[in-house]
Amino acid sequence: MNAAVILIIGIAILVIAYLTYGRWLSKQWGVDPGKTTPAHELEDGMDYCPAKAPVLLGHHFSSIAGAGPINGPIQAAVFGWVPVLLWVLIGGIFFGAVHDFGALFASIRHKGQSIGEVIADTMGSKAKKLFIIFGYLTLLLVVAAFASIVANTFMATYDESGVLDVAASAANASTAMISILFILIAIVFGIFVYRRNASLGVSTVIGVVAIIACMAIGLNWHPLYLSNKTWMIIVGVYIMIASVTPVWILLQPRDYLSSFLLYGMMIVAVIGIIGATFMGQGGTDIPAFTGFTDTLAPTGTSLGTMFPALFVTIACGAISGFHSLVGSGTTAKQLDNEKDAQPIAYGGMLIECALAIISLCAVGFIWKSYSAGETVVPTAVFATGISKMVATVPALAGTESVIYSLLILAVSAFCLTSLDTATRLARYMFQEFWLEPGQSYKDATGYKKTLTNPYVATIITVVLGIALGMTGYAKIWPLFGAANQLLAALGLLAVATWLGKVGKNNKMFLFPMAFMLVVTLTSLVFTIKGKIAQIAAGTEVGWAVALLILAVLLIICAIILAFDGVKTLAGQKEEK
Repeated sequence: MNAAVILIIGIAILVIAYLTYGRWLSKQWGVDPGKTTPAHELEDGMDYCPAKAPVLLGHHFSSIAGAGPINGPIQAAVFGWVPVLLWVLIGGIFFGAVHDFGALFASIRHKGQSIGEVIADTMGSKAKKLFIIFGYLTLLLVVAAFASIVANTFMATYDESGVLDVAASAANASTAMISILFILIAIVFGIFVYRRNASLGVSTVIGVVAIIACMAIGLNWHPLYLSNKTWMIIVGVYIMIASVTPVWILLQPRDYLSSFLLYGMMIVAVIGIIGATFMGQGGTDIPAFTGFTDTLAPTGTSLGTMFPALFVTIACGAISGFHSLVGSGTTAKQLDNEKDAQPIAYGGMLIECALAIISLCAVGFIWKSYSAGETVVPTAVFATGISKMVATVPALAGTESVIYSLLILAVSAFCLTSLDTATRLARYMFQEFWLEPGQSYKDATGYKKTLTNPYVATIITVVLGIALGMTGYAKIWPLFGAANQLLAALGLLAVATWLGKVGKNNKMFLFPMAFMLVVTLTSLVFTIKGKIAQIAAGTEVGWAVALLILAVLLIICAIILAFDGVKTLAGQKEEK
């Protein structure tokens, strides 16, 4: 199949879905442009701060994207391009976008608080606390993983004798320098737009030019050559500060500006895909379908059977529980008008679907290299595939190495964006765990007053996340896929029960919720089976036991919440 055909058909379907299904959902739920949002009602200049729709879309999209819509489709391509494309389109339109839109809408009708508070409203305090524990642990994994990814893209390389290899470290040092300059640009942007009332359009043009300038500076001047451990500490300090600073000074402007990196990356990718097609090189070598079991295993480890692996591996490109935490955590506290909820939440998810399709085209272009195990790291696969496609265009033939570096830089920038958003979200959830429904941390007394203090909650979160990132998060990370998708199922359940309570149509949530519960519980059962076999074989028994216990706890937690949710939905049906 031709890559350009896949891309064009995919984007056309996504646009039609936004204009039809997305608008229908808005009408079904009663989105009201005249209703005051929490950003205005509770504005505090710290967390609750109204943002213009393009700025908030930039924050939301940057936060939910990260490396997810790149990694998942590339890894799942071992099952063929047809299963990947179908799950991205069907999952994105009817599962993920509904999930994201619903989570944001429910949150803004609950004073911008998390899905945990929505659950408390319909299923009680016990269910809220279970969900928050689940969500908080998932966010700690995100903090650990993304901090490690960022540190790895910044760190210097040393030879066997411990001597710095400047040549091998130059690319990482450039990425680090550009990222630091980018943060400074964002702060200046925030001050001018939110405190000097500068024009957003003019500021955006200047900001984009400044991004290009900081790239030029970073590529030619990068004096910071630091170890992985040092960068982990620096990143920890950064996210600690970023999590408690007012959103207008760093989070909003940095995410808004960084979204232009991703938009630019996607535009370059589209030019490459269509350009390669015009040059007669737009074909994809991925088979339409390879079978129900991953026998290729390019990385050396098989994904197993297509069910449930396909639906767990492709998360951010189809449906991801992390999105509900972003939508009901930071985005809901900045939404200027309810009418912005559809383009930001439903539209943001569909843009991510488009990126997932681009990733599928990228791995298809270098499929022989990927399937042979030669180029298997997803970010490298993405950057290699796109840069090679761009290089097929005669006028851009000499840009392959530059495009490759810029794509890697863009992915790194989004990991950093997702990292400090996840830290702020974890802080919110940690605070909400100790509070009664409707309370804020300012209402707490006694020991709860200390634990819900934003600075205390942030320090606890960062210390736990960075420590996990330094000591072996990679051994726990395989569980994240199932935990994240289980979080999505619980997010769907929470919104469904709330819509049922207020008398709104919630039927669009029921099948996605049931399907994701079955997928994730099946995946966790497979994990438990594998860990039991590992323990029996005597291989890394300590970690195997820890993962086994964690998987069992996740299943128990999910079953309890699912039971309470179904019971609530059944009760609502009887009342009607």
